[in-house]
Amino acid sequence: MAAGFATAFATAFATALVAALATGFSTSSSAAQTCTNRGDLDAIYCDQNKDLLADAPSDPAKRKNPSTILMSYTPQEDAQAYEKLWQPFVDHIAHCSGKKARFFQVHSPAATVEAIRSGRITLSTLSAGDTPFAVNIAGAVPYAIRGDAKGPTGYHLVVIVKTNSPFKSLKDLAGKRVAHAAPSSNSGNLAPRALFPAEGLVPDKDYKVLYSGKHDSSIAGVQTGDYDAAAIADDVLDRMIQRGIVKPDELRVIYRSKPFPNGSMVMAHDLTSELQKKITECTLSFRFTPELIKAFQGADRFWPLNYQKDFALVRNVAEASGESFNRAAYDKRVARETEIAKPQGGGK
Repeated sequence: MAAGFATAFATAFATALVAALATGFSTSSSAAQTCTNRGDLDAIYCDQNKDLLADAPSDPAKRKNPSTILMSYTPQEDAQAYEKLWQPFVDHIAHCSGKKARFFQVHSPAATVEAIRSGRITLSTLSAGDTPFAVNIAGAVPYAIRGDAKGPTGYHLVVIVKTNSPFKSLKDLAGKRVAHAAPSSNSGNLAPRALFPAEGLVPDKDYKVLYSGKHDSSIAGVQTGDYDAAAIADDVLDRMIQRGIVKPDELRVIYRSKPFPNGSMVMAHDLTSELQKKITECTLSFRFTPELIKAFQGADRFWPLNYQKDFALVRNVAEASGESFNRAAYDKRVARETEIAKPQGGGK
């Protein structure tokens, strides 16, 4: 699983780089001369209003109004299983916007980032950890977040072990086989590195981090005994229990963090202002089907999202763990994902 994820990531990154060299980087020198604030955004974007997001092109001719809206769901688990679940949303976007719309299946977060950057997709859901990379590398604009009638909902980093294991706290995992999902994952890597030391457990010091590639692979590894424990997002575990992949009494939680934002819905930064407004309106008016409500633990709608404010915790956790979401960090991520593909004890 890890090898496949790393291969997909490296391939997607190479594709994105070639596309950028062919279409994007040729304009970066002129953009650099006129842009006075970029922050962590890639060189082809600018953030003059300092909201941490890529500004839309000032030239109206460069604003896009595609005839077909392509929406993707970035997989944390089985990608194919969610195409059917999201089809009612795609149908709603088509009916509400008056445009054609269809689902565009991707198989890795890197493929999503590349597809947004190259203009192949219009909308996508993203995990909390992948959202900042898509913002900075692909110019994605987060505009909505899942929630219920009370407001946006979140998820927690949890550490799971087998129910019959002797482990009671994080300190008990020193010297054990502990799975992290992937280097860029918030709950599956960055948050553990930032939060575990205060609980008496330091990743890469007290235990060797074993990357599984995805949250569901980490969970499966604990089930089979390949890992003694795993740091995962609790909403992924809940969905696997609902789908019958994990028995409710099979695993036990020994650590639970404060809530994080549960990811985002993003759109391309260079759409016409009219289309951006219409997509936002259509997204916020959608009500989840019973199947979506079940899959996302009671969430039944989208709420407006302010990336600068609502994702501050995710960015702060990354900073505390020594990570960032800029181009240099993205390049390092590719190198680390390639390294993960090499065999290592306890991996899957």
